[in-house]
Amino acid sequence: MPKMNEKEIKKLISRQFLCRIAFRGEAQPYIAPFQYVVVDGTLYFHFTDYGKKMGFFKRGTPVCVEIEWYTPNLSEYKFVVLSGNLKLVENREERKRAIMKMADVGKQQLSPNFLVAHGFPQGSDWVEFTDDQPILIIKLDDVTERTGLKSP
Repeated sequence: MPKMNEKEIKKLISRQFLCRIAFRGEAQPYIAPFQYVVVDGTLYFHFTDYGKKMGFFKRGTPVCVEIEWYTPNLSEYKFVVLSGNLKLVENREERKRAIMKMADVGKQQLSPNFLVAHGFPQGSDWVEFTDDQPILIIKLDDVTERTGLKSP
């Protein structure tokens, strides 16, 4: 399978907004979908403060992030896997930039119904996804591996 070059990897990552994060689980891996944004070359995710992912996050074990694109019949496909560590964003300005971009992407490309996955009540709108809300923003840090593969 052909490998993607760095330019192709960055292009794929910048054009998508959903990914899967694989965590090291108890007896087996645990994988979950996440909305993400890229700000200054860093991937940011929103985590709700509940569920298995928070226990795995708090353990601080490395994760894999998978981002993909494909045609409906899979005649063309691309995917990128990034390995690294997740880190809570505590800097207010960094957090605000990630939240603003996530809200902008949400307003343009996602239904307000998706906000329920972010922990917001049914009927919420993307204008409510703001930095004054108790939103946990996590970033992919210390990336140790970047692999991109594509269809021939």
